[in-house]
Amino acid sequence: MKYKKLTLDEERALFSVSDSLIINCTFDGKADGESALKEAHDITVQNSYFNLRYPLWHVTNAKISNCDFTENCRAPLWYDKNITIQNCSLKGIKALRECENIVLKDSSVNSTEFIWKCRNIKIENVAIDQTEYPFFEISDGEIKSLKLKGKYSFQYCTNLEISDSELDTKDAFWHTKNVTVKNSVIRGEYLGWYSENLTLINCRIEGTQPLCYCKNLVLENCIMENCDLSFERSSVQAKVIGKIDSIKQPYEGTVLADCIGQIIPEDSPPSDSTTAD
Repeated sequence: MKYKKLTLDEERALFSVSDSLIINCTFDGKADGESALKEAHDITVQNSYFNLRYPLWHVTNAKISNCDFTENCRAPLWYDKNITIQNCSLKGIKALRECENIVLKDSSVNSTEFIWKCRNIKIENVAIDQTEYPFFEISDGEIKSLKLKGKYSFQYCTNLEISDSELDTKDAFWHTKNVTVKNSVIRGEYLGWYSENLTLINCRIEGTQPLCYCKNLVLENCIMENCDLSFERSSVQAKVIGKIDSIKQPYEGTVLADCIGQIIPEDSPPSDSTTAD
């Protein structure tokens, strides 16, 4: 079945369609209907415009490309399986939730609470701007070439590998488990607190009080800039290029760096008088 150049605004306009091509369609209008493609399966959606709420819930096996999901398109994809999204713009709040087997490529995102509680995800060449709490409690993912600007990212995540990315985000990777970040830039305060098995390889890390209360933290050939009060109460193995501004009372492990500006004992105020190489 082919749906082409239609404007659809009624409730559940294409409910439960299957084996269908939806192309150059507009989901918008006075009827203000929700859930346009709910329960659909085995569909291809191309060059379409979504301006109504909850259009793709409980969808299985979909390819979505060159589509625009506006700010009014709240929670567009929930409870979906086997979805590929490419060359799309996702602007509605809560754009993906409790989905499985998701591929997102070559797209832009401006969505608060983006991609929560999703499993088996692959993300490549995606820009996410002005978001809060993205990637909450996701698991089993591979992320490449991500440009992220936001707050409170990747909390409670497990089994992720991130590479060649630029992450501008405070409070990132809190309570994560089994996460590896390679060849990336991470900017933001309070990085990685309470994480377990967090590994950073060939990364540039910027921001105050990074990597505290961590278990089995590993840094390999990383650069740390403006990083003070680092590694508090963490078990850590770190090889750092250049200078660490200050280290405060790690729990156990080894930290090697070209220069450590200060080593701060527990319950002692920072001082400019202590220097170690």
